[in-house]
Amino acid sequence: MKLNKLIFGFVLAFNLVAYSQNTPKDVLFTINDKPYFTDEFIRVYKKNIDLVKDESQKELNQYLELFIGYKLKITKAYELGLQDNPKYQGELKGYRTQLSKNYFTDSKVTNELVQEAFTRYQKELKASHILITCDEYAAPADTLKAYNQILEIRNRIEKGEDFATLAAQLSQDPSAKENKGDLGYFSAFRMVYAFESAAFKTPLGSVSKPFRTRFGYHIVKVTDSRPNRGEVSVEHIMILKPATDTPAENEKAANTIQDIYKKIQQGENFESLAKMYSEDKSSAQKGGVLNKFGSGQLSSDEFEDVAFNLTKEHPISEPFKSQFGWHIVKLIEKHSLKSLSEMKSELEDKIGKDDRSRLITASLNEKLRKKYTIKKDLKQYAKIQKTVDDSYYDNKWELPENKTDFSATLLSIQDQKITGEVFLNYLKTQEKTAGKIKPIQKLVENFYTKFESEKINAYYNEHLENEFPEFANVMEEYRDGLLLFDLMEKEIWDKSKNDTIGLKHFYDLNKSKYTWKTRLEITVGSSTDIEMLKKVQKMLKKGKTVDEIKEALNTKDKVNVMINTATQEVGNEFIPKETKEAVGISEISKNGDYYFVSKVTKVIPEGNKTMEECKGKLINDYQQYLEENWVSNLKKDYKINVNQNVFEKIKKQIQQK
Repeated sequence: MKLNKLIFGFVLAFNLVAYSQNTPKDVLFTINDKPYFTDEFIRVYKKNIDLVKDESQKELNQYLELFIGYKLKITKAYELGLQDNPKYQGELKGYRTQLSKNYFTDSKVTNELVQEAFTRYQKELKASHILITCDEYAAPADTLKAYNQILEIRNRIEKGEDFATLAAQLSQDPSAKENKGDLGYFSAFRMVYAFESAAFKTPLGSVSKPFRTRFGYHIVKVTDSRPNRGEVSVEHIMILKPATDTPAENEKAANTIQDIYKKIQQGENFESLAKMYSEDKSSAQKGGVLNKFGSGQLSSDEFEDVAFNLTKEHPISEPFKSQFGWHIVKLIEKHSLKSLSEMKSELEDKIGKDDRSRLITASLNEKLRKKYTIKKDLKQYAKIQKTVDDSYYDNKWELPENKTDFSATLLSIQDQKITGEVFLNYLKTQEKTAGKIKPIQKLVENFYTKFESEKINAYYNEHLENEFPEFANVMEEYRDGLLLFDLMEKEIWDKSKNDTIGLKHFYDLNKSKYTWKTRLEITVGSSTDIEMLKKVQKMLKKGKTVDEIKEALNTKDKVNVMINTATQEVGNEFIPKETKEAVGISEISKNGDYYFVSKVTKVIPEGNKTMEECKGKLINDYQQYLEENWVSNLKKDYKINVNQNVFEKIKKQIQQK
């Protein structure tokens, strides 16, 4: 509901682009003497025109009214101080952090990594490994010991010993004793980058040379390779997992999917059954058709595996259960992998979350170091380094008592000065992550390099608005969008929820808008066998219940009829078209492959809906009513002046184009 209420405001907010000071512009209107200019209005109108569905809003006079209304709301938000709300500040900060990620990249390195990942995506490898653990910052002696261990194991394999046996005996991967090092099939992004690279560079049937990851030293043996399975299109019939998770309810759902499966085996049309019985409402009316998907795109591995295992010769699955309910799946088509251009955005996103991103970060850091003037005071650094001793490894190191001795500049980045005290405090925060780098001077140097890189990146981040005008524009847009959301919540949405008296009064004044059509309490039976429907018709005339009819006509092995009872408005798809609006039993009718018969037990005439029955639409309408009145009052509270001559000029300008 909130999204619908904000659609125009957010469309405006996310397309307001800051204009250049050199662009010719006139004042279109003022709010309390604050000017708003023609170039902004024209730009917003052109950007939004294709997104606005209400044709009246495309008319320039109406659009100007909406634009002024939007600016009034933002003005009111600032007047109320909503920009100082900690929640708002937090959301804005979070968005800036997310948006800034787009500027912490190197396109050349990124494109190379995208191409590499795409190439690897073309296949899935099956591999086994042996691991000898080794801390990432282990001492040289410990590192050499781990390396020699893995090298010795590889030599034994090269001389003929069995990889799987040695994995079970010697690998320090906890799962190796059970799986003998077997990792199954994987493609790009399933393993840490160093491991993935080693596996994809190892020929089929071969054992790699030792290589290191953050877990230690590995050797990997590639045992199989197969093409990536790509994507698949299917249609399905679903019976949802019952809301009440009891054995009885689960059995009822399971029996329903089995009954539908029997009807498929009897030759009934899959798409028709999906339309009639599938409880996945988003796909049911399309005959159960789903959007095509690839491995890992759905929330159910069971569903994916069943779908990918279907073939043209065996296109329909048996009923199976997922965490969402029960399914029957039918294959439509299998699709090969996407092209590079189609996968590019997805791959870039995955690279940003992967170890590969370190390569991009390193490249960016190198560019920033060349871009900025960066100076390190060697005397100040040496002075700091002398204060750190081996107690640091035991988390017992204390900061120098006289910090003013370190108040001089240690690091300068352009015009920014960073004191030695800042680095000392940084060292203290990193003490628990000291690791095993020795001697202590080397550890301090390692932390300084990290500290310097972080400060360079922070400086770059803080100045993004100055360096990239488009970044500044988007941040301004989002800032106003968030304010508008908070304002609407405060002034409209919360009021509409809590003002029960006002809502009741609005309902009483507008009852005629919330009505039921004529409704029928009806039982509907269906089957592809007309003789079965004749039996249903006779039993309905005798007053038999739904359960009695099912028990009499359906068997354990065959579902002859489907029969259900509901209360629905006339015109609902549940009600057969030939059903009369009168109590009684209908004649048998046919629609497609199915025969229908119905029994109407009650006709409920047209009438007003109760407040509870129309609550969703009622609240939505009440919100719209409140907003319209609120904006009208805002126009009275603020002094608005529209320069009509300027507006007429830009109307001609827009209409000519």
